Amino acid sequence: MSGSNKERVFLGLGGNLGDPAAAMAAALRIIDADRGTKVVAVSSIYRTPPWGKTDQPDFLNAVAELRTSHSPRALLALGLDAELALKRERRERWGPRIIDIDILLFGDRTVHEASLDIPHPRMFERGFVLVPLAEIAHDLRVGAKTVSQHLAVIDSSGIVRLESGNDWWKT
Repeated sequence: MSGSNKERVFLGLGGNLGDPAAAMAAALRIIDADRGTKVVAVSSIYRTPPWGKTDQPDFLNAVAELRTSHSPRALLALGLDAELALKRERRERWGPRIIDIDILLFGDRTVHEASLDIPHPRMFERGFVLVPLAEIAHDLRVGAKTVSQHLAVIDSSGIVRLESGNDWWKT
């Protein structure tokens, strides 16, 4: 797979039911096995407090950098297929889940379609996204600021790194 025609993409992954670390690892392996997509970097795993709906267990979160030849819509379908394969059930917004995969950034594209907004519309409010994203792409410019600059102005308290390194998902 040559890198010249591939888009640089960042995915957010998380979950708080069952074994979310195993589910995130399995999702990354499913995505990496797709012939049009390659996982090139993965953050550590972070334990994070719930966001939006706070009366639920803490989440585990990570961010992955990909190269893909897919369109944003096709990559969304790949992520939804991975969630389905891992038995994701959609019951309530921001509620508990075994796995969640979000497209955060897709090259420098802006997309506003039904069920697909890129950049992810709430990523700059969420420490559970920006902390792992800053680990693997702190100098990446999104808008007028780097990821690290976006992170510096939000509350990231309660976020704890659990797994270090980016190979945890391969085993």
